[in-house]
Amino acid sequence: MKKILIIEDDQIVANTYRNKFAVEGFTAEAAGTAEIGLELLKKFNPDALILDLILPKMSGLDLMKQLRSTPQYQKLPIIVFSNTYLSSLVQDAWKAGATKCLSKANCSPKEVVDAVRSTLGLNVESTKVATPEPRVKLGANPNAAPKPKAESIFVTEMRNSFVQSFPDTLTKLRQSISALVKLPPEANRTGHTQELYYHIHAVMGAAHLANLPEFAQLAEALEAMVMELHAKPNTINASTLRTLAAAIDFLPVLFDHPGAPKSKTPPAVNILVVDDEPLSRRAVTNALERAKLKSVGVEDPATALKLLNETSYDLVFLDVDMPGMNGHELCSKLRALPRHKKTPVVFVTSLNDFQNRANSTMSGGNDFIAKPFPFLELAVKSLVYILRGKYPPGMTKAA
Repeated sequence: MKKILIIEDDQIVANTYRNKFAVEGFTAEAAGTAEIGLELLKKFNPDALILDLILPKMSGLDLMKQLRSTPQYQKLPIIVFSNTYLSSLVQDAWKAGATKCLSKANCSPKEVVDAVRSTLGLNVESTKVATPEPRVKLGANPNAAPKPKAESIFVTEMRNSFVQSFPDTLTKLRQSISALVKLPPEANRTGHTQELYYHIHAVMGAAHLANLPEFAQLAEALEAMVMELHAKPNTINASTLRTLAAAIDFLPVLFDHPGAPKSKTPPAVNILVVDDEPLSRRAVTNALERAKLKSVGVEDPATALKLLNETSYDLVFLDVDMPGMNGHELCSKLRALPRHKKTPVVFVTSLNDFQNRANSTMSGGNDFIAKPFPFLELAVKSLVYILRGKYPPGMTKAA
């Protein structure tokens, strides 16, 4: 049997994959840190390594660089688990010698197993433990409902586990963000951001295994944002803290509405970005692309108003200081359009004084982000508004 080593600091995720590989006919071991994984690697001598990039102390990237500099491991297949929002880290993983890079939030355990089989040159069914076909008992009802498949049973078990653990996790998340908000700007926030990251990282992995795609989508963006704030604490401000708190407060809504299983073609989302500065406009659309949200960028407010008259949008981003018609005037006009009475409007502007904030609210704006902004903050905020539009308050819980 082929041997697989999994290096992953989330114990639930690591154990789940280890058990999944065992069921699929592999011999699998798991390690929670790069240091333990390195020792196990020498003893276990695996045929392939599954490696999380974000690990305590030594990172997965540093471990991979060390392995690729050792002749014995230069050809060892290394399949990397990544957060899709950390594009630069993924590029570094490719450069360091990753064999494949998989999105933790978007790949099911079955897809990971199939990726390992493909990497090792095995047929999809070649390593599965053979099980005899069940015999039909005499007198059995031929129209009886078929027994659920193993994959369906696995997802159900993970969902049940997630349901049991989420309330406690949510409490910890809220306590972490509350403690972070209460700290003065000059305080050392490293410990608080690290704790918040740990809880988000765990909840993202659990949601992914439970096949809760929208929950995992928001949690993945949130995880990346917290990681960036941890690395750059000077970017923490009232706006980023407000965005974190709003995202965490929205998680229970996605918990109550698990949604349909993930689809290769997610529903289309229509977002309008209005800003007369090309670089600023591109910064917003780039942030949306990171969240896999398509948008249309417009520089002229009059053209934007024409589009708003003709088309429905799920979310609108507006600059304030624009020629001909400023963002506050445009917002007031779009609120007069029947199709955009309740469309979320977020102002993105360098005019961050109290008066502009007040005018943004009075003209009908829902939120405000000051330039320059972290890309991941805008991605998280966008996902919250898009998903909130899908599950408005009072909507009946999904079956």
